[in-house]
Amino acid sequence: MKLNQIKDNKGARQSRVRVGRGIGSGLGKTAGRGQKGAKARSGVSIAGFEGGQMPLHMRIPKRGFNNIFAKDYAEVNLGAVQKAIDAGKLDIKGVLDHDALKAAGLARGGRDGVRLLGKGELKAKLNLRVAGVSKGAREAVEKAGGSIELIERKNPAELAAAKKGKVREARLADRAAAAKA
Repeated sequence: MKLNQIKDNKGARQSRVRVGRGIGSGLGKTAGRGQKGAKARSGVSIAGFEGGQMPLHMRIPKRGFNNIFAKDYAEVNLGAVQKAIDAGKLDIKGVLDHDALKAAGLARGGRDGVRLLGKGELKAKLNLRVAGVSKGAREAVEKAGGSIELIERKNPAELAAAKKGKVREARLADRAAAAKA
């Protein structure tokens, strides 16, 4: 067999059907869409519509709960931190915070900071600044001679309430200024 003799199996490649190309093609005029109606027009698809019957996704009961005030932590294990130190990705001088762990590729995501977990073994003496820490992780860090500083996070509900109050005060101040003028 030579390179110039290689070809696909019969029927492996098919050209697409060209619709709307005259009566003789069998798919001319309405191009297989029938006459009139939403489906005959372009840009319309009725996803999940079951002819007026209650659709399946609405017949099935709702499940679960989505807590809008849930904290989003990047979870980092001590073993992963030690591995990064051994690989030279983390510098143990100074304080290790969310940015340092993110730069080392340990903390992904975590809008509300890093939570340190105790899986793995830690040998290095570290100074950490994190949003949360498990009991086992705290013991392991302190046993290795390190320290942990916890960051205080504000409650989103309290922040929203404070913002709402500030917006209202600003609006009232604007009205008072407009009334004087």
